[in-house]
Amino acid sequence: MSFDPAFWNHPYWEPLMITIGEITLILILGALITSLVLVIISLYSIKMKRLYFPQLIKSGLVFLEGTMKAFFRILGLEDREMLSFFIKLHNSLNTSEFERIPVADRAIFLPQCLRSSKCPAHLTPEGLKCRACGQCTLGEARLLLEHMGYRIFVVPGSSFIKRMTKKYHPRAIIGVGCLSEVKEGIDMADKMGLIVMGVVTLKEGCVETIVNWADLYEVAVIGIDPSSIPEDLHRLSG
Repeated sequence: MSFDPAFWNHPYWEPLMITIGEITLILILGALITSLVLVIISLYSIKMKRLYFPQLIKSGLVFLEGTMKAFFRILGLEDREMLSFFIKLHNSLNTSEFERIPVADRAIFLPQCLRSSKCPAHLTPEGLKCRACGQCTLGEARLLLEHMGYRIFVVPGSSFIKRMTKKYHPRAIIGVGCLSEVKEGIDMADKMGLIVMGVVTLKEGCVETIVNWADLYEVAVIGIDPSSIPEDLHRLSG
């Protein structure tokens, strides 16, 4: 199929191309300015340890994530700080929805690296089956969380999370892990249509990592009837 040369020589083509170019330039500049403004708000939120305009920032990340991340790096924000902020932002935006979901429809996924190096438990198709042997705090924490009504899984990776969510169909989950694992888990849960809250460990690694249980309990008790919260919770949190 060939085009008539006269079609391309039409006098309207040049002003049309100029208009398209101008609109494209305006859109690019608008995206850059918007990204920079959102990054400045984000950095101020990090400095003040309080989220400002979280929904606006979240919307910006959906459409301008790459540009915003580039500005974050240019302005000196390290990747760890960036990931921590994204997780905090995500938790803040999900809190109200998480609160409305009954605890019977929630699950908590803990990483197996929290256990003692002398842990006698064995891995099963549903993750590690904790024996509450007392060699680490994982066993006591699991019992307290189960007392509140949570379904608890101690897992070695994301494949177990996918498998257990497909089997038990929780509507909301809490994921515990290192920064990269939590961010990966949040992205995965979002794609699966789950409400997810992330809790980052204090120490990374593959053996005997550490989580601040108070951080996990602070999330776990959201929307829970106070009468269902064990008295031992605050003692272990400390």
